Amino acid sequence: MKFRTYVNKHRFWVLVLIVSISGFSQGMLLPLISTIFERDGVSSTLNGLNATALYIGTLFVSPFMEAPLRRFGFKPTIIFGGVFVILSLLSFPLWKSIVFWFFLRILIGIGDHALHFSTQTWVISSASPGRLGRNISIYGLSVGVGFAVGPMFVPLVDIYEGLPFIVSAGLSLLAWSFVFLLNNDHPEAMMGDSSQVGFISRAKATLVVSWIAFLGPFGFGFLESSLNSMFPVYALRNGIPLAMVSLIIPAFSVGGILTQIPLGILSDKIGRKPVLLLTLGGGSVAFAGAGLMGENAVGIMMMFFIAGLFAGSIFSLGISYMSDLTPKSLLPTGNLLCGIFFSIGSLTGPILGGFFLELQTEFSYLFLFTLFLGTLFIITLVSKPNKFKQIEMGS
Repeated sequence: MKFRTYVNKHRFWVLVLIVSISGFSQGMLLPLISTIFERDGVSSTLNGLNATALYIGTLFVSPFMEAPLRRFGFKPTIIFGGVFVILSLLSFPLWKSIVFWFFLRILIGIGDHALHFSTQTWVISSASPGRLGRNISIYGLSVGVGFAVGPMFVPLVDIYEGLPFIVSAGLSLLAWSFVFLLNNDHPEAMMGDSSQVGFISRAKATLVVSWIAFLGPFGFGFLESSLNSMFPVYALRNGIPLAMVSLIIPAFSVGGILTQIPLGILSDKIGRKPVLLLTLGGGSVAFAGAGLMGENAVGIMMMFFIAGLFAGSIFSLGISYMSDLTPKSLLPTGNLLCGIFFSIGSLTGPILGGFFLELQTEFSYLFLFTLFLGTLFIITLVSKPNKFKQIEMGS
């Protein structure tokens, strides 16, 4: 009983642990399956399309997430997501098939989204105003740590192909077991008028005032999915060893980990938009440097680290920006839209990356990220966020 009381007292850190393990699973799964498919001779386009399954699941379930969360609360929704993820991870070694693995990744996308939407809304709705930025930064940091560690477990595939999936499932089960000790709660922000109107109406109202903030989650989703799923293909084709690939990809996440909280604090002081411009511009330049490194694995790793120092924080900065712009009654919808835009970016990344690799152009695959971040920089620079006014929301 004392342990249960202790766990509930430190609920925030339990949620941080859960999302860090979720980040680990995603960070490992993308390069792991891409590596397996590349070794089996699967085309880069098909490889990239398969990687989008995770985000197809997220997009599919997004419009239906608010109602069950409002009705059942945070705890059951997190448990639901955990069951989907753990069972799916344990099913990968049972049958090696592109179609079957595509279906499993859709299920993981559904489970992960249930987890992230619930934990993110729980963190924001229960935080005091003075600690909101800090808590969001720590939340983003925990996901980044998980993503940094995940690819390091990919070489386990050389011991036994199913071993990385089993390890990930075991860690997920361990983290999610703490959820059963938490007292359930419901999101107060969803009670009231906003819960009486349709999702489309709430989404439109939120987009009117906060659209610029969603570029952060969109951009991070693009980077994360494409780097984790398509960079291993690019690297292996250019003679970079798998062991080195498992170090290069986490370098981006490590960079983001180091600057996550400092950039969050800086954005509290000087504003979200100037810091977002800094991160997008710096990331674009760093990826240009990585593209100029050719087959120099150490040089690419260093530039990935620098890119992470800048662009590794755009997801949490986007959430903070959304929290600034969005009225409290629409915060849950804003959180949901962050997940949707993250998924759209994540869907776009592997498809565009796989298509780019199929073209076999003389330009480095890494210049794709320079162009992408540069475009987001320009959009953010010229944008003028709308101030909230009472918006008529029909059902």
